[in-house]
Amino acid sequence: MEFLKIENLCKTYGKGENEVKALDNVSFTVPKGQMVAVIGASGSGKSTLLHILGGVDRPTSGKVWLDGQDVYSQNQKNLAIFRRRQVGLIYQFYNLIPVLTAEENITLPMIMDGRKPKKERINEMLSLLDLSERRNHLPSQLSGGQQQRVSIGRALFTSPSIILADEPTGNLDSKNSSEIISLLRKSNRDFNQTMIVITHDENIALQCDRILTLSDGKIISDTLTYQG
Repeated sequence: MEFLKIENLCKTYGKGENEVKALDNVSFTVPKGQMVAVIGASGSGKSTLLHILGGVDRPTSGKVWLDGQDVYSQNQKNLAIFRRRQVGLIYQFYNLIPVLTAEENITLPMIMDGRKPKKERINEMLSLLDLSERRNHLPSQLSGGQQQRVSIGRALFTSPSIILADEPTGNLDSKNSSEIISLLRKSNRDFNQTMIVITHDENIALQCDRILTLSDGKIISDTLTYQG
């Protein structure tokens, strides 16, 4: 059953001779719990697609449906609530708040939404991330891999409908990259978490259930991988 539905999605920047089609009539569906890699050269439309799926950037035309909800039929207030509650974003460069501890960064989205985090949930997340001993450390006191785990914890903490990861291992060495993708895969399998992962790394793409390849704003390949 389709959980995410993208219908004739277009995004255009500029006008006339300066017009650029970042996305050109893109359509696909994703069932609940699938982990999808999106690959393609720089400028192919990957980040634009991710931003639109996350409610960050409005499409020029087309529809995004998430769990039966027409995302862009909402007003700005409800769209902001949608982003906070339904979407977990993971960035290449972590985007942590430098004056907050690991625990505070992880729980920040829930606190900003006016909800009080449960201690049991915090401890469970820190244990999953192998950060129990680092809960009171600031980002500057953590390694790159640990900072990215905090970023992942922040995205997962509110149990969003979908996780969107933009080059989550792009700033890490091969050991930390392997650990991060394993953590994402574990979350995907243990919690049936739907994920869209942008990556340039073929090895990471092959660990996902499916690979979408973009070129010049269009899907040119849609392939299922074999997971054994």
